[in-house]
Amino acid sequence: MSKSLMSKSLYQLCLGLLLLGSAPAFAEEIRVGVVDMQKAIQSVEAGKKAKSQLEKEFNARKKDLQAEESSLKKMGEEFRKQSLALTDDARRKKQAELQERILKFQELTQRSQQEIQQKEQELTQPIVVKLRTVISDLAKQKGYTVVLEKNDNMVLYSLEKDDLTNEVVTIFNKGGKG
Repeated sequence: MSKSLMSKSLYQLCLGLLLLGSAPAFAEEIRVGVVDMQKAIQSVEAGKKAKSQLEKEFNARKKDLQAEESSLKKMGEEFRKQSLALTDDARRKKQAELQERILKFQELTQRSQQEIQQKEQELTQPIVVKLRTVISDLAKQKGYTVVLEKNDNMVLYSLEKDDLTNEVVTIFNKGGKG
């Protein structure tokens, strides 16, 4: 082993032992809480109202889109039945009409999805802002150093006592701050 490699290994060993020795003191200073924001948004009264409003809009648009889709299917079936009897020009014209309606339908569907997502963001943004305030105040009150968003990608495990979600929802619904 070379001298620089040996000194590097010795340095890493000393650093590791130092960190291990200070781990209990370090762990006592940090208190980590978690909040499931999706659950909180869906559980607070304002979130339930927003969801209900979105569902009404979505269902109205869904009916319109389903009616158009049904009309397009019917038009496509009629075209297939009539295509053998039509002249080449008439067939091309009908096919162009059908394709144009299909494109308009796809654009309408995409625009509807974007509008629903934008509406959802408009409705939930004020809720998220207020939730963050409640979370911040509660974390300070309870002595948490950090509060993470609890989801499958971020927090794989946490103690139940450190999950502040239900408490945040209760405080939010009361209109209070921590």
